[in-house]
Amino acid sequence: MITRKQHEEVIERAGRMLEQAGIAITPEERANFEIADFGLSELEKTGLEIIVYLNTEKCCAKELVMFPGQTCPEHLHPTIGGVAGKEETFRCRWGTVYLYTEGEPTSSPACRPPAGSEPYYKVWREVCLKPGEQFTMYPDTVHWFQSGPEGAIVSEFSTKSRDELDIFTDPRIQRQTVIV
Repeated sequence: MITRKQHEEVIERAGRMLEQAGIAITPEERANFEIADFGLSELEKTGLEIIVYLNTEKCCAKELVMFPGQTCPEHLHPTIGGVAGKEETFRCRWGTVYLYTEGEPTSSPACRPPAGSEPYYKVWREVCLKPGEQFTMYPDTVHWFQSGPEGAIVSEFSTKSRDELDIFTDPRIQRQTVIV
């Protein structure tokens, strides 16, 4: 849960980051920023700021803005009723993002889960993305990601996004942010 004032401040801050990175957005896109606190009310640690450019039956394009050290919690995009889950490619545009996914665990990962949430993070194969680098994840792949110390901006290109159906490892997660 976040307050209306916090919501407005976060949109302003995320907008400044996009501007600094040279990424132009329209006033309508700015007005439609999604602020995801995942129901934990700790946006600086666990959260994500999202602009959806396009989400059709076949494809989706988003901008993910992450404040320094911010984490998107561990989850997967499930196959449901024979419809494949989301396949997504992350392309780092600014800053650094550390993506953790299934596979051989990295011996000394750069990031740690937010304090108090450690039991809900199970995958440790680290992929470090810097500007211009990208990585693709396929449906039903468990993953989470965290920005570096300067934050990050990531373009996401995917098949249809059905984020409301994502399955999170942490049972406390609520996908829809409540604004009071």
